[in-house]
Amino acid sequence: MIKQNIQHFLGKILFYMGEKCIKPLILNYRNTVLKRQLKGVGENFFVESDHKILNPHYISIGNNFYAWNQCRIEAIDSYYKEKYQPTIMIGENVSIGPYFHLGCINQIIIGNNVLIGSKVFITDHTHGKVDKLKDLDLPPEKRKLASKGSVIIGESTWIGDAVCILSGVKIGKNVIIGANSVVTRDVPDNAIIGGVPARLIRIIDGK
Repeated sequence: MIKQNIQHFLGKILFYMGEKCIKPLILNYRNTVLKRQLKGVGENFFVESDHKILNPHYISIGNNFYAWNQCRIEAIDSYYKEKYQPTIMIGENVSIGPYFHLGCINQIIIGNNVLIGSKVFITDHTHGKVDKLKDLDLPPEKRKLASKGSVIIGESTWIGDAVCILSGVKIGKNVIIGANSVVTRDVPDNAIIGGVPARLIRIIDGK
């Protein structure tokens, strides 16, 4: 019994040391390496554990950037022998919730002071051109990636949980996007939108 108690106690100590000492050191090291790989990065940059940043040399990030765990940012420059020129620019004071996914083959710009909830998906491309029947002859995974245009998100925008923003969309400043919305068209400044597909709920006019 005494031996088991000692083993249990030692196990708890090792677990505590791993969580409070070793794990933070590893995470800080990974962030330091990632900062060196980015095209540009400001001060106060941190990404939580289990992140995946593909081709960071195409990505620029401003000051005060924080992303929770399971952040996945992909700048895709080749896919099934096709070449692309992705650009990802993220402004200052941007905070991103867990399980975020961003995929880019063209251009995605996120402005300053943007708050992004959990499980948000932002993409500027699709697998194949959805209006071309010949693309349907191939499995989705093997279709050439196609973009309808850049995704631009204006400053001081708040993106709710589980929002999906698709290619060719320009979102204005001071926009609020309701949870679970799918954004398929441009959004004006000071708008509240929501739904599938997302529609204008009202304009914030201060009255």
